[in-house]
Amino acid sequence: MKSDTPILSITGSDGFGETGIQSDIQTISELGGHPLSIITSVSVEKGDGSRRIFDLPVEIVTEQAQSIIEKAKPKAIKIGLIRDDQAIRRLRNEVIACKTIVCDPGIISSDGIPLVRKETLEAIKKHLIPISTLLIIKCEEAKLLLGKEIFTDDDMVATAEAFSDMGAEAIMLRGGHQTEGRITTLLYHKGRKRFFSSHNMDGWQKHGVSGALSSAIAVRLALGDDIPTAIRNAHDYIHSQVVYAVPSPDKAYRNADLYNQLMSLISEHYRHAHDVAYYADQLSITPRYLSQVTNKAVGKTPKQVIDNYLIQESIQLLETSRLTIQEVADKLGFTSQAMFCKFFRHYEKVSPSQFRKSSSLCF
Repeated sequence: MKSDTPILSITGSDGFGETGIQSDIQTISELGGHPLSIITSVSVEKGDGSRRIFDLPVEIVTEQAQSIIEKAKPKAIKIGLIRDDQAIRRLRNEVIACKTIVCDPGIISSDGIPLVRKETLEAIKKHLIPISTLLIIKCEEAKLLLGKEIFTDDDMVATAEAFSDMGAEAIMLRGGHQTEGRITTLLYHKGRKRFFSSHNMDGWQKHGVSGALSSAIAVRLALGDDIPTAIRNAHDYIHSQVVYAVPSPDKAYRNADLYNQLMSLISEHYRHAHDVAYYADQLSITPRYLSQVTNKAVGKTPKQVIDNYLIQESIQLLETSRLTIQEVADKLGFTSQAMFCKFFRHYEKVSPSQFRKSSSLCF
């Protein structure tokens, strides 16, 4: 449902719409906010895949902020890519009055290329981190800011504590690779720490995921969620819309569109619907045709797609909650604990309780 809640994104422009201001506008709008935007730079990608970024003059960036913030009074501000240290200093003075600021500084691109200068790193530490309601940052970016390697969970906690000492209210540290085959995220808030992990490493490291996630969290915070709830609700949206979404070139638009609609439906109904026929009916197609769609999109059957989603949700609940096995089974829509345990063992080769005992994640 659309609302008049104004959400401001301050970041660069990506003409292809995969990230940057274009992606933020779409995310904010889809989650019920009214998108406002300040463009800090323009990215131009050439035919050979190389990219050049042109920064807008500081005066233009600042005047955008003065005009929009004064007139629209955003309920939340998402700060992304700002490459000019002078622009950061000037913008800090314009955004400081907003009580909800989600800072996701674009320090390193999704393909590992540094995007900012040393002077910009210092400006981020001095002017943006101290005013952040939530700082969302990759481990590799944190390494550049603090000059320290991150090898273990304890290193992640120490890194989050360092950002907390700088003034950030909450820190989401993303991209930990301590456990083989998983990507780890730490949420550090008011001295409490919670780890999350996912086997879907490729999905959560997709180009544009971080920017979309930060925008989604900003919307949820503006709509009244507390920080953990905002992250959970934003995660559900990103999980279906970005992480599990597939590209839709013109020749395959129908399949990709249907697959993405399927993932949206699964994210909404997985707690009570596990059968293929239900989702085929929701899409007004036959189960056989749905099988063709998922096979072409991701090389899996619809049942495998549904089960994979359930397994990922199971793992997250087992690792990040204190729910009993029975409560996890109930939450995921299984008719009994025995059915859930059989399902989980089939995919993970251990029982849910054994899996939980072997997990080293903490709260």
